[in-house]
Amino acid sequence: MRKIVLTLVCALAAVSLSAQTYQPTAENLKSRQEFAEDRFGIFIHWGIYSIFAQGEWYLQNAHGINRDEYAKAADAFYPHRFSAEEWVSAIKASGAKYICITTRHHDSFSMWDTEASPFNIVDATPFGRDILKELADECQKQGIALHLYYSHADWSRDDYPRGRTGWGVSGRDRTQISWEHYYNFMNQQITELLTNYGPIRAIWFDGWWDHDEDATPFDWQLDEQYAMVHSLQPSCLVANNHHQVPFEGEDIQIFERDLPGENTHGLSGQDISRLPLETCQTMNGMWGYKVVDQDYKSTETLVRYLVSAAGKGANLLLNVGPQPNGELPAVAVERMKQMGEWMAVNGESVYGTVAGDIPQQDWGCTTRKGDSLYVHIFELGYDRLYLPLDCKVLSATALATGEAVKFQKVAGGILLEVGKVQDSIDFVVELRTK
Repeated sequence: MRKIVLTLVCALAAVSLSAQTYQPTAENLKSRQEFAEDRFGIFIHWGIYSIFAQGEWYLQNAHGINRDEYAKAADAFYPHRFSAEEWVSAIKASGAKYICITTRHHDSFSMWDTEASPFNIVDATPFGRDILKELADECQKQGIALHLYYSHADWSRDDYPRGRTGWGVSGRDRTQISWEHYYNFMNQQITELLTNYGPIRAIWFDGWWDHDEDATPFDWQLDEQYAMVHSLQPSCLVANNHHQVPFEGEDIQIFERDLPGENTHGLSGQDISRLPLETCQTMNGMWGYKVVDQDYKSTETLVRYLVSAAGKGANLLLNVGPQPNGELPAVAVERMKQMGEWMAVNGESVYGTVAGDIPQQDWGCTTRKGDSLYVHIFELGYDRLYLPLDCKVLSATALATGEAVKFQKVAGGILLEVGKVQDSIDFVVELRTK
């Protein structure tokens, strides 16, 4: 405990309280590059809310729940089927290169052995195991990068200044609200996460939006907190799901439930920065486990979403909500397995690529890696596909089979003679260009 507090004090002492111009370190820039090349990660939303099987916002959405009654669920949380090895193996088989797990969601329950609060998986549950430690160790063993979700908003603690959510939660003592106390609590927890669990490639913040309607803009003191993160682990990236253009000190731009430049869910549509991009999306409908939510997207839909994200120069962070017994849902595991099978054949057209020469079209999209332009054809009602290209095309090959694809040079580009593209998740043609 004393070591953590000392580390926290030293880290904060090194941070100026005035606004700074953020200059990422060489380690940070290297981490950004590795992140951007990965293109695919798996999001894990898991906590005691899984017991209620109503999603991760159950405490908020059920209305009128007493926070102390809700907290009693921890005493029944015994995920005896949790296996870090099985989780990481299944995620690795999907072709994903990193995992982002909820360490503390808006209900305030911590999924690691924190000294900052007894409301955690080790002290408050009969399970008594630090699942984050087990997961971190297994990620290092299997070569999977680890990202940590951390909530800025809190619906249970007395000291958190009330925002626009969580008002239906009863039992909190509003006379104990103290931003200074809450901010120090968060920084102690973040220091633990970045001190005790090995290399963490990113901290994924969420909850800034809880105060986005305040009459007086709320000061989250992000400059100091971000600088603390970068001080504790210089290669650790900072991301914040605030639905705004990136703030000073952030290393990743996040888009929720939409690809960059789109806004079908009302949470995106902001300008696209030059930072590495990531879009998070659910595999079914909810983030946390919900027993009636079995409407999983097809493998075709998921692969095409991943490819479309890459076609916009972004990563896909695809969510899975584990069951209260600690298992990943069987349908989710099956979808990941099928995605991995496709990636095993076509992954070179996704990993390490940038947005292609031709933006998203009705027929599909393109990605590029060096001299290779990958044409991803989802649907095509014709035998030939016109591609408006400025570059010279030297050859065209079906990526999955290595067979040559005929093409004609025409004014302004080429015509690919692909024939009928049927029963294909994504027919990928590699163009060698000059």
